[in-house]
Amino acid sequence: MSEEHQNQTVCVTGASGFIAAHLVKQLLEQGHTVKATVRGTADKYPYLTELAGAEERLSFHQADLLAENAYDEVVQDCDVVMHTASPYVVNVKDSQTELVDPAVNGTLNVLKSCAKAASVKRIVLTSSLAAITDQPSSDKVFSEADWNTKSDLKRNPYFFSKVKAEQAAWDYIESNDCGFDLIAINPYMVIGPSLGPSLNESNKVLRDMLKGVYPALMNLNWGIVDVRDVAKAHILAMQTPEAKGRYLIANENWTMTKVIGFMRELGYGNYRLPKLNLATPLGDKIMYLLSYTQPSGNGTYMRAHVGKDKTMRFDNSKAINELGIDYIATKESIKAAIEDVIQWNHIKEKPLKVA
Repeated sequence: MSEEHQNQTVCVTGASGFIAAHLVKQLLEQGHTVKATVRGTADKYPYLTELAGAEERLSFHQADLLAENAYDEVVQDCDVVMHTASPYVVNVKDSQTELVDPAVNGTLNVLKSCAKAASVKRIVLTSSLAAITDQPSSDKVFSEADWNTKSDLKRNPYFFSKVKAEQAAWDYIESNDCGFDLIAINPYMVIGPSLGPSLNESNKVLRDMLKGVYPALMNLNWGIVDVRDVAKAHILAMQTPEAKGRYLIANENWTMTKVIGFMRELGYGNYRLPKLNLATPLGDKIMYLLSYTQPSGNGTYMRAHVGKDKTMRFDNSKAINELGIDYIATKESIKAAIEDVIQWNHIKEKPLKVA
Protein backbone atom coordinates (compact mmCIF):
# COMPACT_ATOMS: atom_id res chain seq x y z
CA MET A 1 0.00 0.00 0.00
CA SER A 2 1.40 3.39 -0.96
CA GLU A 3 1.86 6.04 1.74
CA GLU A 4 -0.87 8.09 0.05
CA HIS A 5 -3.41 5.35 0.69
CA GLN A 6 -2.50 4.61 4.30
CA ASN A 7 -4.60 5.72 7.26
CA GLN A 8 -7.49 7.07 5.22
CA THR A 9 -10.89 8.00 6.58
CA VAL A 10 -13.56 5.85 4.94
CA CYS A 11 -17.34 6.04 5.23
CA VAL A 12 -19.12 2.69 4.87
CA THR A 13 -22.87 2.95 4.35
CA GLY A 14 -25.05 0.11 5.57
CA ALA A 15 -22.12 -1.05 7.68
CA SER A 16 -24.03 -3.82 9.47
CA GLY A 17 -24.58 -5.74 6.22
CA PHE A 18 -23.01 -9.03 5.18
CA ILE A 19 -20.40 -7.54 2.82
CA ALA A 20 -20.07 -4.22 4.64
CA ALA A 21 -19.17 -5.80 8.00
CA HIS A 22 -16.22 -7.59 6.40
CA LEU A 23 -15.30 -4.34 4.71
CA VAL A 24 -15.22 -2.55 8.07
CA LYS A 25 -13.12 -5.38 9.54
CA GLN A 26 -10.54 -5.29 6.75
CA LEU A 27 -10.34 -1.49 6.74
CA LEU A 28 -9.66 -1.45 10.47
CA GLU A 29 -7.05 -4.19 10.11
CA GLN A 30 -5.24 -2.01 7.59
CA GLY A 31 -5.21 0.98 9.95
CA HIS A 32 -7.93 3.10 8.36
CA THR A 33 -10.49 5.17 10.25
CA VAL A 34 -14.06 4.09 9.53
CA LYS A 35 -17.31 6.03 9.78
CA ALA A 36 -20.07 3.45 9.74
CA THR A 37 -23.67 4.37 8.93
CA VAL A 38 -26.21 2.07 10.57
CA ARG A 39 -29.90 2.09 11.45
CA GLY A 40 -29.52 1.66 15.19
CA THR A 41 -27.08 2.59 17.92
CA ALA A 42 -23.62 1.07 18.32
CA ASP A 43 -24.69 -1.31 21.09
CA LYS A 44 -26.79 -3.23 18.53
CA TYR A 45 -23.68 -4.24 16.61
CA PRO A 46 -21.24 -5.98 18.97
CA TYR A 47 -19.75 -7.86 16.02
CA LEU A 48 -18.50 -4.47 14.82
CA THR A 49 -17.68 -2.74 18.11
CA GLU A 50 -15.57 -5.71 19.19
CA LEU A 51 -13.39 -5.71 16.06
CA ALA A 52 -9.69 -5.03 16.50
CA GLY A 53 -9.12 -1.29 16.20
CA ALA A 54 -12.80 -0.42 16.58
CA GLU A 55 -12.42 1.42 19.88
CA GLU A 56 -9.88 3.81 18.41
CA ARG A 57 -10.94 4.14 14.77
CA LEU A 58 -14.60 3.17 14.33
CA SER A 59 -17.52 5.56 14.81
CA PHE A 60 -21.23 5.00 14.22
CA HIS A 61 -23.61 7.39 12.53
CA GLN A 62 -27.34 7.09 11.94
CA ALA A 63 -28.41 8.19 8.47
CA ASP A 64 -31.67 7.64 6.63
CA LEU A 65 -30.77 6.44 3.15
CA LEU A 66 -33.90 7.99 1.67
CA ALA A 67 -33.57 11.40 3.32
CA GLU A 68 -31.89 14.17 1.35
CA ASN A 69 -28.81 15.65 3.01
CA ALA A 70 -28.75 12.81 5.57
CA TYR A 71 -25.14 11.98 4.66
CA ASP A 72 -23.84 15.55 4.49
CA GLU A 73 -22.24 15.47 7.91
CA VAL A 74 -20.92 11.91 7.99
CA VAL A 75 -19.00 12.13 4.69
CA GLN A 76 -17.25 15.35 5.68
CA ASP A 77 -13.49 14.74 6.05
CA CYS A 78 -13.78 11.30 4.42
CA ASP A 79 -11.29 10.38 1.70
CA VAL A 80 -13.38 7.51 0.33
CA VAL A 81 -17.03 6.49 0.59
CA MET A 82 -18.04 2.85 0.24
CA HIS A 83 -21.75 2.78 -0.59
CA THR A 84 -23.04 -0.70 0.18
CA ALA A 85 -26.53 0.05 1.53
CA SER A 86 -29.41 -1.07 -0.71
CA PRO A 87 -32.63 -3.05 -0.24
CA TYR A 88 -32.47 -6.78 -1.03
CA VAL A 89 -35.94 -8.31 -1.23
CA VAL A 90 -36.93 -10.90 -3.84
CA ASN A 91 -40.71 -10.86 -3.41
CA VAL A 92 -42.40 -7.48 -3.05
CA LYS A 93 -45.88 -6.07 -3.64
CA ASP A 94 -44.76 -2.83 -5.26
CA SER A 95 -41.42 -3.13 -7.06
CA GLN A 96 -41.13 0.57 -7.77
CA THR A 97 -41.64 1.86 -4.24
CA GLU A 98 -40.11 -1.06 -2.32
CA LEU A 99 -37.05 -1.73 -4.48
CA VAL A 100 -36.28 0.66 -7.30
CA ASP A 101 -36.99 4.00 -5.63
CA PRO A 102 -35.00 3.23 -2.45
CA ALA A 103 -32.05 1.86 -4.44
CA VAL A 104 -31.90 4.81 -6.86
CA ASN A 105 -32.73 7.62 -4.46
CA GLY A 106 -30.48 6.23 -1.75
CA THR A 107 -27.54 6.09 -4.14
CA LEU A 108 -28.17 9.62 -5.40
CA ASN A 109 -28.51 10.96 -1.86
CA VAL A 110 -25.09 9.59 -0.97
CA LEU A 111 -23.50 10.97 -4.15
CA LYS A 112 -25.05 14.41 -3.62
CA SER A 113 -23.70 14.54 -0.07
CA CYS A 114 -20.25 13.53 -1.31
CA ALA A 115 -20.37 16.33 -3.88
CA LYS A 116 -20.58 18.80 -0.97
CA ALA A 117 -17.49 17.35 0.71
CA ALA A 118 -14.22 18.52 -0.81
CA SER A 119 -12.34 15.71 0.92
CA VAL A 120 -14.00 12.81 -0.94
CA LYS A 121 -11.87 11.61 -3.85
CA ARG A 122 -13.44 8.26 -4.69
CA ILE A 123 -16.72 6.43 -4.23
CA VAL A 124 -16.80 2.65 -4.41
CA LEU A 125 -20.33 1.45 -5.13
CA THR A 126 -21.51 -2.06 -4.29
CA SER A 127 -23.47 -3.02 -7.37
CA SER A 128 -24.13 -6.59 -8.54
CA LEU A 129 -23.87 -8.99 -11.41
CA ALA A 130 -27.62 -8.35 -11.55
CA ALA A 131 -26.74 -5.04 -13.23
CA ILE A 132 -24.82 -6.97 -15.90
CA THR A 133 -27.35 -9.70 -16.73
CA ASP A 134 -30.44 -11.40 -15.32
CA GLN A 135 -30.23 -14.52 -17.48
CA PRO A 136 -27.26 -16.81 -18.02
CA SER A 137 -26.60 -18.05 -21.53
CA SER A 138 -24.27 -20.79 -22.72
CA ASP A 139 -23.63 -18.71 -25.85
CA LYS A 140 -22.50 -15.56 -24.06
CA VAL A 141 -19.49 -14.66 -21.92
CA PHE A 142 -20.48 -11.73 -19.72
CA SER A 143 -18.13 -8.96 -18.66
CA GLU A 144 -18.17 -5.43 -17.30
CA ALA A 145 -19.10 -4.19 -20.78
CA ASP A 146 -22.56 -5.75 -20.50
CA TRP A 147 -25.70 -4.23 -19.03
CA ASN A 148 -28.84 -6.06 -18.00
CA THR A 149 -31.54 -4.87 -20.41
CA LYS A 150 -34.11 -7.61 -19.75
CA SER A 151 -35.22 -6.95 -16.19
CA ASP A 152 -38.10 -4.62 -15.41
CA LEU A 153 -40.63 -4.01 -12.64
CA LYS A 154 -42.22 -7.43 -13.24
CA ARG A 155 -39.31 -9.53 -14.46
CA ASN A 156 -36.67 -9.90 -11.73
CA PRO A 157 -37.44 -6.53 -10.09
CA TYR A 158 -34.52 -6.82 -7.65
CA PHE A 159 -32.17 -7.14 -10.62
CA PHE A 160 -33.89 -4.11 -12.16
CA SER A 161 -33.28 -2.07 -9.00
CA LYS A 162 -29.55 -2.81 -9.20
CA VAL A 163 -29.46 -1.76 -12.86
CA LYS A 164 -31.26 1.51 -12.19
CA ALA A 165 -29.19 2.35 -9.11
CA GLU A 166 -25.86 1.82 -10.84
CA GLN A 167 -26.98 3.65 -13.98
CA ALA A 168 -28.17 6.56 -11.84
CA ALA A 169 -24.73 6.75 -10.22
CA TRP A 170 -22.89 6.81 -13.56
CA ASP A 171 -25.34 9.37 -14.95
CA TYR A 172 -24.75 11.60 -11.94
CA ILE A 173 -20.97 11.44 -12.37
CA GLU A 174 -21.24 12.28 -16.07
CA SER A 175 -23.70 15.13 -15.54
CA ASN A 176 -21.97 16.88 -12.64
CA ASP A 177 -18.55 18.35 -12.02
CA CYS A 178 -17.63 16.12 -9.09
CA GLY A 179 -14.40 16.14 -7.16
CA PHE A 180 -14.44 12.35 -6.97
CA ASP A 181 -14.51 9.39 -9.31
CA LEU A 182 -16.68 6.27 -9.14
CA ILE A 183 -15.84 2.58 -9.10
CA ALA A 184 -18.54 -0.10 -9.24
CA ILE A 185 -18.03 -3.56 -7.75
CA ASN A 186 -20.30 -6.17 -9.39
CA PRO A 187 -20.16 -9.44 -7.42
CA TYR A 188 -22.09 -12.59 -8.28
CA MET A 189 -23.28 -15.07 -5.61
CA VAL A 190 -21.61 -13.91 -2.39
CA ILE A 191 -21.21 -16.58 0.28
CA GLY A 192 -18.98 -17.24 3.25
CA PRO A 193 -18.72 -16.55 6.99
CA SER A 194 -20.94 -13.83 8.44
CA LEU A 195 -19.67 -11.52 11.16
CA GLY A 196 -23.22 -10.84 12.32
CA PRO A 197 -26.24 -13.02 13.15
CA SER A 198 -28.36 -12.17 10.10
CA LEU A 199 -28.69 -14.70 7.30
CA ASN A 200 -27.80 -13.24 3.93
CA GLU A 201 -29.68 -14.35 0.83
CA SER A 202 -26.84 -16.34 -0.76
CA ASN A 203 -25.94 -18.31 2.35
CA LYS A 204 -29.68 -18.89 2.68
CA VAL A 205 -29.58 -20.82 -0.62
CA LEU A 206 -27.07 -23.24 0.89
CA ARG A 207 -29.04 -23.40 4.14
CA ASP A 208 -32.20 -24.26 2.21
CA MET A 209 -30.39 -27.09 0.44
CA LEU A 210 -29.55 -28.58 3.84
CA LYS A 211 -33.04 -28.28 5.27
CA GLY A 212 -34.91 -29.82 2.34
CA VAL A 213 -36.46 -26.68 0.85
CA TYR A 214 -35.29 -27.78 -2.60
CA PRO A 215 -37.22 -30.92 -3.58
CA ALA A 216 -34.85 -31.88 -6.37
CA LEU A 217 -31.60 -31.14 -8.16
CA MET A 218 -32.16 -28.55 -10.90
CA ASN A 219 -30.19 -27.16 -13.81
CA LEU A 220 -29.07 -24.16 -11.80
CA ASN A 221 -25.58 -22.69 -11.61
CA TRP A 222 -23.91 -19.76 -9.90
CA GLY A 223 -20.70 -17.79 -10.14
CA ILE A 224 -19.55 -18.08 -6.54
CA VAL A 225 -17.36 -15.59 -4.69
CA ASP A 226 -16.32 -15.37 -1.06
CA VAL A 227 -17.62 -12.39 0.95
CA ARG A 228 -14.08 -11.75 2.18
CA ASP A 229 -12.92 -11.39 -1.42
CA VAL A 230 -15.76 -9.00 -2.23
CA ALA A 231 -14.73 -6.80 0.69
CA LYS A 232 -11.12 -7.04 -0.44
CA ALA A 233 -12.12 -5.99 -3.96
CA HIS A 234 -13.69 -2.81 -2.59
CA ILE A 235 -10.49 -1.95 -0.74
CA LEU A 236 -8.28 -2.75 -3.73
CA ALA A 237 -10.49 -0.46 -5.81
CA MET A 238 -9.98 2.22 -3.19
CA GLN A 239 -6.21 1.79 -3.14
CA THR A 240 -5.52 1.37 -6.86
CA PRO A 241 -5.19 4.83 -8.43
CA GLU A 242 -5.61 3.42 -11.95
CA ALA A 243 -8.86 1.60 -11.09
CA LYS A 244 -11.64 2.66 -13.41
CA GLY A 245 -15.22 1.72 -14.21
CA ARG A 246 -16.83 -1.56 -13.21
CA TYR A 247 -15.35 -4.78 -11.83
CA LEU A 248 -17.08 -8.15 -12.15
CA ILE A 249 -16.20 -10.10 -9.01
CA ALA A 250 -16.72 -13.87 -9.21
CA ASN A 251 -14.43 -16.84 -8.82
CA GLU A 252 -15.84 -20.07 -10.29
CA ASN A 253 -19.13 -21.25 -11.73
CA TRP A 254 -20.64 -24.22 -9.91
CA THR A 255 -23.78 -26.15 -10.77
CA MET A 256 -26.30 -27.09 -8.11
CA THR A 257 -25.36 -30.73 -8.69
CA LYS A 258 -21.71 -29.95 -7.98
CA VAL A 259 -22.55 -27.98 -4.83
CA ILE A 260 -24.72 -30.80 -3.47
CA GLY A 261 -22.04 -33.35 -4.30
CA PHE A 262 -19.46 -31.33 -2.38
CA MET A 263 -21.81 -31.03 0.58
CA ARG A 264 -21.96 -34.81 0.68
CA GLU A 265 -18.15 -34.96 0.54
CA LEU A 266 -18.04 -32.64 3.56
CA GLY A 267 -20.22 -35.07 5.51
CA TYR A 268 -23.59 -33.31 5.29
CA GLY A 269 -25.27 -36.19 3.47
CA ASN A 270 -27.45 -36.91 6.50
CA TYR A 271 -29.15 -33.54 6.12
CA ARG A 272 -32.17 -33.15 3.85
CA LEU A 273 -30.23 -32.64 0.64
CA PRO A 274 -32.22 -33.09 -2.58
CA LYS A 275 -31.94 -36.54 -4.14
CA LEU A 276 -34.42 -36.47 -7.03
CA ASN A 277 -32.57 -35.50 -10.20
CA LEU A 278 -34.44 -32.93 -12.30
CA ALA A 279 -31.27 -31.54 -13.84
CA THR A 280 -32.48 -32.98 -17.14
CA PRO A 281 -34.34 -31.64 -20.21
CA LEU A 282 -37.59 -33.08 -18.82
CA GLY A 283 -36.77 -31.61 -15.43
CA ASP A 284 -36.27 -28.17 -17.01
CA LYS A 285 -39.80 -28.31 -18.40
CA ILE A 286 -41.23 -29.42 -15.07
CA MET A 287 -39.46 -26.63 -13.19
CA TYR A 288 -40.64 -24.08 -15.75
CA LEU A 289 -44.24 -25.06 -15.12
CA LEU A 290 -43.73 -25.16 -11.35
CA SER A 291 -42.27 -21.64 -11.44
CA TYR A 292 -45.76 -20.28 -11.97
CA THR A 293 -46.81 -21.69 -8.61
CA GLN A 294 -44.13 -19.65 -6.80
CA PRO A 295 -44.23 -16.06 -5.52
CA SER A 296 -43.59 -13.65 -8.40
CA GLY A 297 -39.95 -12.92 -7.53
CA ASN A 298 -39.02 -16.59 -7.18
CA GLY A 299 -40.99 -17.54 -10.26
CA THR A 300 -39.36 -15.02 -12.59
CA TYR A 301 -35.94 -15.99 -11.25
CA MET A 302 -36.58 -19.67 -11.93
CA ARG A 303 -37.74 -19.02 -15.49
CA ALA A 304 -34.68 -16.89 -16.18
CA HIS A 305 -32.11 -19.22 -14.59
CA VAL A 306 -33.21 -22.86 -14.68
CA GLY A 307 -32.22 -24.75 -17.81
CA LYS A 308 -29.40 -26.63 -19.47
CA ASP A 309 -28.99 -23.76 -21.94
CA LYS A 310 -28.58 -21.22 -19.13
CA THR A 311 -25.02 -21.68 -17.99
CA MET A 312 -23.36 -18.55 -16.63
CA ARG A 313 -20.08 -17.81 -18.35
CA PHE A 314 -18.17 -14.73 -17.27
CA ASP A 315 -14.83 -13.00 -17.78
CA ASN A 316 -13.34 -11.99 -14.43
CA SER A 317 -9.93 -11.02 -15.82
CA LYS A 318 -10.31 -7.25 -15.36
CA ALA A 319 -10.39 -7.46 -11.55
CA ILE A 320 -7.54 -9.97 -11.54
CA ASN A 321 -5.33 -7.93 -13.86
CA GLU A 322 -6.13 -4.41 -12.67
CA LEU A 323 -6.85 -4.90 -8.96
CA GLY A 324 -4.65 -7.94 -8.40
CA ILE A 325 -7.35 -9.88 -6.58
CA ASP A 326 -6.51 -13.48 -5.68
CA TYR A 327 -9.64 -15.50 -4.94
CA ILE A 328 -10.24 -17.81 -2.00
CA ALA A 329 -10.89 -21.37 -3.22
CA THR A 330 -14.58 -22.01 -3.88
CA LYS A 331 -14.57 -25.18 -1.79
CA GLU A 332 -13.27 -23.18 1.17
CA SER A 333 -16.00 -20.58 0.67
CA ILE A 334 -18.79 -23.18 0.56
CA LYS A 335 -17.40 -24.99 3.60
CA ALA A 336 -17.20 -21.72 5.56
CA ALA A 337 -20.73 -20.73 4.54
CA ILE A 338 -22.23 -24.04 5.69
CA GLU A 339 -20.36 -23.94 9.00
CA ASP A 340 -21.61 -20.38 9.40
CA VAL A 341 -25.33 -21.14 8.99
CA ILE A 342 -24.99 -24.00 11.49
CA GLN A 343 -22.98 -21.88 13.95
CA TRP A 344 -25.55 -19.08 13.86
CA ASN A 345 -28.35 -21.64 14.33
CA HIS A 346 -29.99 -20.75 11.03
CA ILE A 347 -30.82 -24.41 10.51
CA LYS A 348 -32.86 -25.97 13.28
CA GLU A 349 -33.77 -29.20 11.51
CA LYS A 350 -31.84 -32.14 12.92
CA PRO A 351 -29.84 -34.30 10.53
CA LEU A 352 -31.60 -37.43 9.39
CA LYS A 353 -30.69 -40.61 11.22
CA VAL A 354 -28.56 -42.92 9.15
CA ALA A 355 -29.25 -46.62 9.65
